[in-house]
Amino acid sequence: MDHASLDRFLRTQRDSLGKGPVALIFVEDEVELATTLRHHLQIGFKPVLALMPDAFDLPRDVESRIHRISFDCGPQGAVFDAINKVIAAATGAWFYYCYNAEYLFFPFCETRSVGEMLTFHTEERRDAMLTYVIDLYADDLAKHPNAVSLDHAFMDRSGYYAQSRKAPETGHPRERQLDFFGGVRWRYEEHIPKDSRKIDRIALFKAKQGLTLLPNHTFDDQEYNTYACPWHHNLTAAICSFRTAKALKRNPGSTYDIESFRWHNSTPFEWHSRQLLDLGLMEPGQWF
Repeated sequence: MDHASLDRFLRTQRDSLGKGPVALIFVEDEVELATTLRHHLQIGFKPVLALMPDAFDLPRDVESRIHRISFDCGPQGAVFDAINKVIAAATGAWFYYCYNAEYLFFPFCETRSVGEMLTFHTEERRDAMLTYVIDLYADDLAKHPNAVSLDHAFMDRSGYYAQSRKAPETGHPRERQLDFFGGVRWRYEEHIPKDSRKIDRIALFKAKQGLTLLPNHTFDDQEYNTYACPWHHNLTAAICSFRTAKALKRNPGSTYDIESFRWHNSTPFEWHSRQLLDLGLMEPGQWF
């Protein structure tokens, strides 16, 4: 179903959001657009909202299953403003957001739905979930100059680390919060703006009145930004993303400095949650 704007969708279709989980897919270009939407439909999001330019095409089988909303991701802050509008309009619903050429994986996602996972997470009195954005990249940039290939995708198997996140008003570390780094953003940090180098994103969250998503992918409610509750480990998930590699090859300032993203710690991406669990890139918590 097509909608002329997000504001019109929220006026006329707000009830269709229900309690979620709702996927908000922000479309920056046409790269792997259909596969991104199909992936998130397959793992159980309903509804799926594709916020995208009118000029982009979609296969009929995909377009019939989603809400297509006219949107431009280009203006600074547009994505965060849109998410905050949705939060204000749908208190109590679970949301997820990502961009095209990004794919959510969570523990046991091959046999369990995202709704089942969030039901368990809610029972643990958690209203948000930490996700790590894991960079994917094509193995051969001569064959895949935009750095995107589903069949020949690689990822870094090591090189990830965390630093304490300090409260700007006190300089003291925030409780149960860390800044995470690694992947292509870490290896090519000279080409990445400082504010964009972190790989943590609170991409799964429950909307509530007054909640605001900030431009650094954290929320103004500090408990939403924690990786676990005080008493035990909680679930985390991973967003496997070609977005950074794609941008580095598109940017004239970096493309000629990168002949290949592969290094000695590269490994083929298996498109399975078990690989991410084995590498410690997401946490099953108490969900078995």
